[in-house]
Amino acid sequence: MVRDDLIKFKLPDSPGIYYYRNSRGKILYIGKATSLRDRVRSYFLSGLSESRSTAIAAMIDETHSVTWQTTESVLEALILEANEIKKHQPKYNAREKDDKSFNFLVITKEDFPRVLVIRGRELFSPLIANRYSLTAIFGPYPQGRSLQEALKIVRKIFPFRDKCIPCDTAEKSLLSNSRELESKETHVHLKHKCRPCFNHQIGLCPGVCSGEISKNDYARTIRHIKTLFSGKIKRLKRDLEREMRAESKAERFEKAAILRRQIGSLNHIRDVSLINNDNMADLPRKPTRIEAYDVAHTSGSETVAVMTVVNNGEPEKSSYRKFKIQTAANDDIGALKEVLSRRLAHSEWPLPSVFVVDGGTAQLRAAANILKDAGIMIPVVSVVKNEFHKPERLMGDTNAIKTLGKEILLANQEAHRFAITYHRKRRGRLTI
Repeated sequence: MVRDDLIKFKLPDSPGIYYYRNSRGKILYIGKATSLRDRVRSYFLSGLSESRSTAIAAMIDETHSVTWQTTESVLEALILEANEIKKHQPKYNAREKDDKSFNFLVITKEDFPRVLVIRGRELFSPLIANRYSLTAIFGPYPQGRSLQEALKIVRKIFPFRDKCIPCDTAEKSLLSNSRELESKETHVHLKHKCRPCFNHQIGLCPGVCSGEISKNDYARTIRHIKTLFSGKIKRLKRDLEREMRAESKAERFEKAAILRRQIGSLNHIRDVSLINNDNMADLPRKPTRIEAYDVAHTSGSETVAVMTVVNNGEPEKSSYRKFKIQTAANDDIGALKEVLSRRLAHSEWPLPSVFVVDGGTAQLRAAANILKDAGIMIPVVSVVKNEFHKPERLMGDTNAIKTLGKEILLANQEAHRFAITYHRKRRGRLTI
């Protein structure tokens, strides 16, 4: 199949999922798109096999026709894509035969179920089986970050519990000295001094931890989430409208208003964040290792630096490294030079595809000079932040920015988080 063949298919400029099929009609690949027309066309750009992988070229050679389903939003396309991949298991969607690299949405079996994202390698491990009983598993989702962004959208519409403990459960756990109470991931609030968890304060939890929602009402929310991720969005809207009419008839106007807002949100989903993740990352491509560096200190005291690693689009936390700066306590540029020099002394660590630094022209130039002096010709990218310390633009190697922009930002975000955590820990030691 070649680009000229696309004319006869008349692909629409709308969100949806598409199917590449061989000459016998068998599905080879399923993908989601913001614009079905533009997305499918992008596979037929010249030089594609060189810039991505031979797998894409092989898939296109095998493709004989394209079919599609349109959706009302990218969120709906994401959910439909996962359900269709699970149903048909296309040849070119499989990164690994056992799906261990994919992400799954799971719902636990509890009085107040949790909604969690779990990696395939964890989902199929004894650890998860021993920790959770599950009532529903949705996926696989090839793009983990897209699923996380989708869940942020869904949670604003249907607030749910993820890790906090309901008050009555917490009280019982306290009496039995439950290990779960000792978990750093758990927020516990007892009945006699209930305080809503942070997620409830920002509208992402319905108040499970502080007893503000009944078991029946919460079960209804979980039922709606299950319907949504089953791909039955039209049915979900009908269910919500029926419930809204029933609540209004019973003069429970506050609940009816909540349902009205949920229906409105589903009809006007703003999924711009998912559009940014709409790329070909779910197909095999050349392995990429990105290293990001950040420096943290307080007026020159306890200056530290860190290295984080994103490997093939996923954080590789076992490769993260911490550095106590020794020669440039109150000099960000000097600290960056020191940490890069110390990193390059470790010949046993694999070199990355891209080096990422936090800052502007000065940091970019400093990093490039360190690499040049060491005889290493690897692209460098800097992440420039605004006054709120949010990424504003990328500087440096344009090809790396174009092809790996999302991974670069993820690595930089991890470096900032890791550096702040390490610096605060060291400062905490001084106050003891």
